[in-house]
Amino acid sequence: MRWTRRACAVLAAGVLPLSACNREPPEPVDTTDSLGDWVDTGRYAACAVRNTAEVTCGDLEGFDVSGCDAGSLAGVPGDGIYTLLYRLDAASPGIAAGSFRVSADGRLDSFRGTAPTQRQVDADTFFLSSTRQQSSSVTFRNSVVGCRAEGNRLYGCYVNCRNGKVTGAGTFLAERWTRRAGEEEASGLRLASESRVEGGMPVDIYVTQGHAYVVSVPDGVERGGLTVFDVSNPEAPVFKTWISLPNDNYWNGVWAKGNALYVASATSGVVVFDISNPASPQLVKSVSSGQGPLDVHTVFVEGERLYAMSPGPSPRTLIYDIQKPTEPRLLGHYAEVGAGTDPSVGYPHDALAFEGMLYINHWSGGYVMVDVSDPENPRKVGAYKYPYATSHANAVGKYGDRRIAFEGGENWGGHLRVLDVTEPTQPKRLGEYKLEENASIHNMVLKGERLYIAYYHHGVRVLDVSVPESPREVAYYNTFRETDAGRGESFYEGAIGMRVPGDGYVYVIDTSRGLLIFPEL
Repeated sequence: MRWTRRACAVLAAGVLPLSACNREPPEPVDTTDSLGDWVDTGRYAACAVRNTAEVTCGDLEGFDVSGCDAGSLAGVPGDGIYTLLYRLDAASPGIAAGSFRVSADGRLDSFRGTAPTQRQVDADTFFLSSTRQQSSSVTFRNSVVGCRAEGNRLYGCYVNCRNGKVTGAGTFLAERWTRRAGEEEASGLRLASESRVEGGMPVDIYVTQGHAYVVSVPDGVERGGLTVFDVSNPEAPVFKTWISLPNDNYWNGVWAKGNALYVASATSGVVVFDISNPASPQLVKSVSSGQGPLDVHTVFVEGERLYAMSPGPSPRTLIYDIQKPTEPRLLGHYAEVGAGTDPSVGYPHDALAFEGMLYINHWSGGYVMVDVSDPENPRKVGAYKYPYATSHANAVGKYGDRRIAFEGGENWGGHLRVLDVTEPTQPKRLGEYKLEENASIHNMVLKGERLYIAYYHHGVRVLDVSVPESPREVAYYNTFRETDAGRGESFYEGAIGMRVPGDGYVYVIDTSRGLLIFPEL
């Protein structure tokens, strides 16, 4: 916030100390939380990768499993979906999340998003390997081997190869996916309708003028695009059209203002459509920064401004004037110092604007707060960081004199944090909401005293946040079904996109099932 007379009135109300008034603003403080989404407990298994010229990188023989408990592998459930966490062997271990699927006869097996090229799953061996030819000169291979099993968990080693040479190796833990103990399909939420989305994998949605606009990203040979449904009757949506451009269809985010629809494109920045006829969007233009190709991952509109979060080629958040909605005009941008060169700084993944402040989920850089009251000169005022951060989504609301933010990561153990950001230079952690660590939250929407969360494998979760320090789940719907096509291909699948537009319904995107609509609580 700017330290103006108006701000002093807020100070006088007791939100901040009066001593802060009539003096220079404090320097931004990056508040660090010692409680990350993941805590390193060391290597997960006693196996190792042999770095010898006699063994082809990725082969089963390339793993040393002499210290493993081969007998325990007979207890590995041989039919199901597993999510897994890779831990890189390094002084400062990196982590990544993944998934695989195994089946009794191998027909449904999936590893790294495709059928494994090699497989050996029996009483004393668990081995999956996937080879992918990226080009005539580049071949990737990824392999995992089991070392020991405990209940629904499998521990082992992995290796990543490029053209036959090791690029990364370490240990992993994998957990068989099951619905939470004691839960049914739903509690408190009723599925009003379900509509399949053709073309790519659906990821986000915006609802306006009685229509739902669903964007998707490429999925295998399928191009991504924009799917339009008439939802004037949410209990019976009607498909209207699908739009996809041949060389520009990785469309990950969507928002609207008036008769303009904004689509986040990984190729051309922001794609603008005219939705004067809401059932038939007309392409107007693509808007970038004026400096060549632009990857925009998400978009957000507040008032007469459009915010476009760009991970590359130079990570920054672009700010556009949209007084003329179909003609966005670049006003300025915000970039974290070191973004693009220092991995710990991260990149803007998503953001929310609220009363002159922009709250940016800056991935490994944490949760960043930027004063955008002067859009040509955005100014960082604070940040909230935590170990192994993957800050992904947020929602902000007023609770009396307090400003409360709900922030979530997107990785193994990714969960909800509740922060008091009344004083952005000193954000404080108030509480959290967390389910099992083998699934992550994705998007969220704050509506009054309800926080709606798209929680990937855990489906839709609705929280009562009237007491923000103690979020309380009041309803859920498990959208994830193992029988759906495409399950087990990624850690990031299930309930992914969400809108609560105020028409009495909750609109959810599931990566396999498509558009799901529920009556609002």
